Amino acid sequence: MCPANTSAGAGPAAGTASPNAGTTPAPAPAAPAWPLWEVFVRSNRGLSHVHAGSLHAPDATMALRNARDLYTRRNEGVSIWVVPSDAIAASDPDAKGSFFESPQGKDYRHATYYTKSEGVKHL
Repeated sequence: MCPANTSAGAGPAAGTASPNAGTTPAPAPAAPAWPLWEVFVRSNRGLSHVHAGSLHAPDATMALRNARDLYTRRNEGVSIWVVPSDAIAASDPDAKGSFFESPQGKDYRHATYYTKSEGVKHL
């Protein structure tokens, strides 16, 4: 007859407790996150590509397929660009004053003070 607290085939040895008994198992390691891709769609030939949104995908091929399925379901586009988000460099909107400073005081950028030479017809 077996003792009440043991069963055959349970644990390393019948009647002994496992070394991890009573502890919670360690969480499984998280799968690496897919990179974020920015999607640009051109609706008609001759128009510019416009940012349509973002998506996660493991590579550029899958990003193109997912972008096609998500952003051109009703034949809205003729061309799609996908760009890794970390490859995009952007200016800071809060620094627009200094970044987009007007060329005041920089007259050399404009040819307004040059005199037109006589005989030159294409100036």
